[in-house]
Amino acid sequence: MKMNQQLPTSFMFTWRYFTSRKSVHAITIISRITTISIAVGTAALIIVLSIFNGFEGLVKDLYASFYPDIRIIHKTSPQFEISEKLQEKISSSPGIDVISLTLESNGLFQYDNNRVNIVLKGVDPQYESVNSVTKKIVHGKYNIGNAEQAYAVIGSGVENALQVQPEKTLIPVTAYLPKKNAGMAVNPMEAISTFQLYPSGSFTIQQDFDNRYALTNLKTVQEMLGVTTNTISSVEIKLQKGANERDVIKVLQQIMGATFLIENRYQQNRTLFSIMQSEKWIIFGILSFILILASFNMISTLTLLILEKEKDIQILKALGSGEHFIRKIFLGESLLVGMAGGLLGLMIAIIFCFLQEQLHMIPLQGSFVIDYYPVKMMISDVCAVLATVAAIALFAGAYPSMKAAKKNYALR
Repeated sequence: MKMNQQLPTSFMFTWRYFTSRKSVHAITIISRITTISIAVGTAALIIVLSIFNGFEGLVKDLYASFYPDIRIIHKTSPQFEISEKLQEKISSSPGIDVISLTLESNGLFQYDNNRVNIVLKGVDPQYESVNSVTKKIVHGKYNIGNAEQAYAVIGSGVENALQVQPEKTLIPVTAYLPKKNAGMAVNPMEAISTFQLYPSGSFTIQQDFDNRYALTNLKTVQEMLGVTTNTISSVEIKLQKGANERDVIKVLQQIMGATFLIENRYQQNRTLFSIMQSEKWIIFGILSFILILASFNMISTLTLLILEKEKDIQILKALGSGEHFIRKIFLGESLLVGMAGGLLGLMIAIIFCFLQEQLHMIPLQGSFVIDYYPVKMMISDVCAVLATVAAIALFAGAYPSMKAAKKNYALR
């Protein structure tokens, strides 16, 4: 009960010391420098984290054009057979909108005297409903053909390497793929399957895809590899709007069994997203040192304030205030200085991010999908930064406030 009565009283002293003009002008100057230092550090942290969020969101959008919501692959084999009954069971599972069957193989494309290593991906007609590759076509059109007349949609990097113009050329690209039992063939030429593909269009998504991938119809790839019509590499799935991803994965795992791997979009790119998150929080740790350095100014400010208020402390002790009460006053003072700087820094960061998003003030050098630094502020980052500021402020004020509470002062 006594602490509840003391808390508002101690805050009144804290607020008065924080807002009142100091008798020694140097204390005011140092206090303002401390607040500005914390504001700069806070703004820098939030802005840098927002830029990381912007790039992460951009990369996720780019990868979402090629990777599905959920993918089913075999744990140990690059290919597996799937029955029509199993396909129907997957399609009818709750939360699933569309499924697409795909088959990938490494191979080689040749056009005139130009050659390039590629990953040829055979897809079914539902593939364009599972992702947004069709929206990334830059030349020609999306047309994968059929088993009788095969067409290929190639990445822009493959297009440049082959020096082919998909929307104009009448000459097919020669595709070379290894057959299923290529290792057992006596004649090396018997281990290679050759096929003619007419380039119908090219896409631009991200360099990893643009330089390696080509899409054609599933039947053609199955024929080239010499596998059955039920053989695939993966089942790619688009979820219904509002579907619970975890629940869908759990049901699919029960259907497919332990030999299959059910991956969401993050798990399909686990390494990339893990690196991005690690970089983000490493930068957070490095920039936090700016705030730690600013805390030394806070210690100086608090120490000078305690020296100025020696008589006030002695009077409070004479009136019966305990060490805990004195310590709360100056610890609160440290917290107020820290949070004032933190909130000022937050305002600066909000203004900067808004202007950057609207006006693109800082350009992004080099060739990229956008020409400015993307920003995306997240509440979780803001809370983490302000919590860090508060923790540093409390840590900086702990020792001076404790010394102020324990020291004996003599009235003169």
